Amino acid sequence: MVKQSAPVVSTVEGQLRGIAEEGVFAFKGIPYAQPPVGDLRWRAPKAVTPWKHIREATVFGNASLQSREACIAGGGGDPGPMGEDCLYLNVWTPRVDAQAKLPVIVWIHGGAFVIGAGGLPPYDGVPLASRDAVFVTLNYRLGHLGFFAHPALEQERKEGPANFGLLDQLAALQWVNRNIARFGGDPGRVTVVGQSAGGKSVLSLFCMEAARPYFHRGVALSVYGLDEIPVEQALLRGEALTRGMGVPDGEATPERLRKLPAEDFWKQPATTSTAPVAISGDSVLPQSILATFQAEQQARVPLILGSTNDDVSVLEAFGRDPMEILQALRDKGVPIKLLYPGVNDDVELARQVCRDILFTLIPRQVADLHAKVSHVWRCYFEYTATRLRPERPNGVGHGEEIPYFLDTAARCPPTQAVISDEDRSYARQVSGWLVDFARSAVPAPASEWPRHEKGSDFLMRAQQPPKVEENFMLLRLNAFLLASAIINGADSAPAQRTGRSGTEQPRGSRPVGTRP
Repeated sequence: MVKQSAPVVSTVEGQLRGIAEEGVFAFKGIPYAQPPVGDLRWRAPKAVTPWKHIREATVFGNASLQSREACIAGGGGDPGPMGEDCLYLNVWTPRVDAQAKLPVIVWIHGGAFVIGAGGLPPYDGVPLASRDAVFVTLNYRLGHLGFFAHPALEQERKEGPANFGLLDQLAALQWVNRNIARFGGDPGRVTVVGQSAGGKSVLSLFCMEAARPYFHRGVALSVYGLDEIPVEQALLRGEALTRGMGVPDGEATPERLRKLPAEDFWKQPATTSTAPVAISGDSVLPQSILATFQAEQQARVPLILGSTNDDVSVLEAFGRDPMEILQALRDKGVPIKLLYPGVNDDVELARQVCRDILFTLIPRQVADLHAKVSHVWRCYFEYTATRLRPERPNGVGHGEEIPYFLDTAARCPPTQAVISDEDRSYARQVSGWLVDFARSAVPAPASEWPRHEKGSDFLMRAQQPPKVEENFMLLRLNAFLLASAIINGADSAPAQRTGRSGTEQPRGSRPVGTRP
């Protein structure tokens, strides 16, 4: 049976022919920049060379090079074909009509900046496109190809970029701005959404002045409380990487580094990587995300921030033991028992403490800062699929909220095989918040989901039924905010003492944030 093709769309760069999927149109594997190979490795993305003939846009483009096994183990699925030539995006739309002016949702995948792809099953664009939104996913450079600093490159362009993956995301947004109207989208209503490293990416875009003309609201889910690595440390790791690949420091030149086999980067020690964070102090992120928000220099547009009640499920990928962090806090004199009354089991206490320090605190902290300049909402996701509840005693694992926000729970594990009518209905409701936010800059009426403001600490508890709570975890989060210096010492100093700055990756497993 021959699949029906979508209409041909004429973009600025050339014509594209997609495919019809379940009542909407999909255009896949669209190049948004030149392949970053050869002399373009570790450079800002360059404009696509226009093409003359109709380009078939029916299959996903290459994912960035990564560990296929880690991506599958992390819950996202098989990333498919991979290569250094990876700068492709995908568009789903209900109608190809330049007058439609539909809201645009741009999804940025997570995966600790080392795994993931825009074509993974949880990110299927059919459900949201079926609800009169244009949905876009993208690939960007990962690992050493996407986040890398080296003295040889510094000589080439003093104080130049190191966050090439973030520049890729910017280039994709610029493509959206140029072309999305031709797919029925409104370039004046673009919402950037991401989870884990994708949520970090959203906040990074808020901090990038060059990105601000290209999006109008943001959603950052399950962002983790680890600061970006300073460029000075990234330079040392870059040298360690290339020495390990047979290039002595005195012989390192940009030309020689660009000839190193890309596939070999993934064989190097995790200590040479900056994952799971980006780099601060380069031309892309002059300062850390938190420092930028503290200085009120972020984009002044509406923002939703969220986490789950078991985001800490990903901590094992750090190679870290929650009990170590709990003991470090006790050693520092933090009154943990007072902050967690009724939690008497140390294992459960350690789990909750790590969850709140690494994942619950940062949305509250960023929300407090962003409320000074724009509207902001908070969400705490607690809904587990009905048939998975016996297997999820701690609640929603890191990344398991994605299929609800994107309404793909019926299309991907772990819910695909066990989904109930209640789960489908809940996914419809949660994804409705996202679609409404993209459409109107408000996720729900104020009576159903009030904004977080100074003196009005509101949060949506995404349980069944959803419940708005005021002053959620107020005492402990306030205590953690006041004791931030102590907390930073507890959750990142041990890793920094090993030269990893909180980025220790799994011993034979996967990096933090790998559930996309």
